[in-house]
Amino acid sequence: MAQLENARKNKLTDLMKKIAKAEAINPLELMKNVKSGSTVILQNNVRSLAKPCAVGKGVLTKINANIGTSTDKFSIKDELKKLAVCIKYGADAVMDLSVGGNLKEMRKQVIKKSSIPVGTVPVYELAVRAQKRGNLLEFDYRDMLDVLESQAKEGVDFFTIHAGVTQKSLKSLKESRRILNIVSRGGAILAGWIKMHKKENPFFEHFDKILDIAYRYDVVLSLGDGMRPGSILDANDKAQFTELKILGGLALRARKKNVQVMIEGPGHVPLNKIQENIVMEKRLCHNAPFYVLGPLVTDIASGYDHITASIGGAVAAGYGADFLCYVTPAEHLRHPSLLDVKEGVIASKIAAHAADIVKGSKGSIDRDRQMSFSRRNRNWHKQIALSIDPDKAKEYRLSSKPSDNEVCTMCGGYCPIKLAGVVHR
Repeated sequence: MAQLENARKNKLTDLMKKIAKAEAINPLELMKNVKSGSTVILQNNVRSLAKPCAVGKGVLTKINANIGTSTDKFSIKDELKKLAVCIKYGADAVMDLSVGGNLKEMRKQVIKKSSIPVGTVPVYELAVRAQKRGNLLEFDYRDMLDVLESQAKEGVDFFTIHAGVTQKSLKSLKESRRILNIVSRGGAILAGWIKMHKKENPFFEHFDKILDIAYRYDVVLSLGDGMRPGSILDANDKAQFTELKILGGLALRARKKNVQVMIEGPGHVPLNKIQENIVMEKRLCHNAPFYVLGPLVTDIASGYDHITASIGGAVAAGYGADFLCYVTPAEHLRHPSLLDVKEGVIASKIAAHAADIVKGSKGSIDRDRQMSFSRRNRNWHKQIALSIDPDKAKEYRLSSKPSDNEVCTMCGGYCPIKLAGVVHR
């Protein structure tokens, strides 16, 4: 029985109890939020995760990290190293976005080695399979269902489904007169499919069949934002909100079939438009958890987009976004390196934690309180241990040794904390 179905029958599952304990919340509160659809649990029912996670109301803000091969970089070994880094530095989930090399083997290894939930974008495999036959757009709904069934059977915990890229939303895209029409890879594939076949998006037209598969394996559907803005000048336009309305309707259909669902969001959004975006999603999509990429608050930070995304992510989560998809320094420029992945995870983790303090999430400020006391007492060992990245904190501390070990080389003998005499041991 699916988690949503259990919650509707007021049945508290072992998985709910496990997650509630990890979140330090009342299990009945978690069950209530799952029942309403405002919280989802990421774990396929064919496997048991060491670290399953809940996304949505009443739980900590979660972060997702993307890994995966490209058509130019397709070393499974390298991507598995990135997976290990994602887990080490605190990603709550990971998505395999592979489009190059042996996709099935890559996914198999990621699922096998991941202690956290794994997501995919099934249309990628659909397009790659079709490309091998000569045209990446030569597939139909039967091919789509075959990919979904096989990935669910393998143990994928959540799918990004671009069911909101429809003939209607494409019409609104044309009317929006964007600078950048479509920047979603999945969205672009399906827009091309609709144009070529002159038919409705198979993910939309056969959505009920997708729900049947998702229900059988308790796979969470992450309804993808194929119309997300790729420029801050295109944010919150007609195309984006037209798709959001479509996704809201699909969310209700999913819940009726006891399928858990969350909604994906932008993208590039200036700071002054983030609140409107979150409010609209919660209203149009019936308080489904909101999963945002960034959002990136400026377009000119090439090489530093993990920072633009962490700024936007903190603001978005502070206003109610539930799940932050990381962005690395390599965004818009190249396939991310191992270091790019690490920096992306840490930047996103900082944003999520900052937002949890704003939300008043239970226990979120405790670590900051401990850090403040450790700084007051100049307890360097504990300061390093409490850091989001203890490795870097330790490296910096050891790289510049002060003559007085109680202080650091920034202020040295003029350390204000020491001068003020506020140390309490």
